[in-house]
Amino acid sequence: MKTYFDLTGRSALVTGAGAGIGAAVSEALAAAGASVLVTDMSGDAAAAVAERINTAGGKADSAALDVSDRDAAVAAAAQAAALGEGKLHIVVNNAGVTSPAMFPKLTDETFRLTFDIHVMGTFHVTQSALPHMPTDGTARVINVTSAAGITGTLGQVNYSAAKAGLIGFTKSLARELAPKNIMVNALAPLAATPMTETIRTNEKFAANMMNRIPLKRWAEADEVAGAFVFMASDAASYITGQVLPVDGGMVM
Repeated sequence: MKTYFDLTGRSALVTGAGAGIGAAVSEALAAAGASVLVTDMSGDAAAAVAERINTAGGKADSAALDVSDRDAAVAAAAQAAALGEGKLHIVVNNAGVTSPAMFPKLTDETFRLTFDIHVMGTFHVTQSALPHMPTDGTARVINVTSAAGITGTLGQVNYSAAKAGLIGFTKSLARELAPKNIMVNALAPLAATPMTETIRTNEKFAANMMNRIPLKRWAEADEVAGAFVFMASDAASYITGQVLPVDGGMVM
């Protein structure tokens, strides 16, 4: 029987991977056999995750990466491809930032920052990775969106707009890259991470979120990481242009 989830021999680049979902995804991809470049704004945080992977018997390298910096994205893509003998098979655009505020209190700065990281960052990293991606059916671009981008959410107009933009990005790029046999999909995960701490600890925001989650709890980061392995694997070889919610039933 075919080993659908074996990523041995494939390389991966994960952004925003110094903690939370990005770290869990990096470790899960490595456990499935991929060689992973762990990147984060904090080079120290990325190095710590890579060290955990290597200590556990996997293969990983790390780099400091500000995804809003195109030159840095180009360098990271080349570094990740070096882990795969010149090929970069899996790109996980996970880097993100959130600045929750009710609409009248949003500022130009927080709105632009959200777009620079989520949308422009995904653009920079994906475009930089594309020349290294093979056309044999093993290449995957996995973008991290959110239920906020599908249904909207209280106090997050900037974040919701950016995440909705990533859905359009995903679907359009999937159509463009399908002739090259490169799959492009998005996941919409929900987990208790440092990025969601403000929402989870704000009484008003937290109550609103819990009312929307049928399972009535936040996932741990490693609970959602398996969905990324699925999308990166041969099990998803005929899936492209899709958005998969991994959110306890919030979007159904």
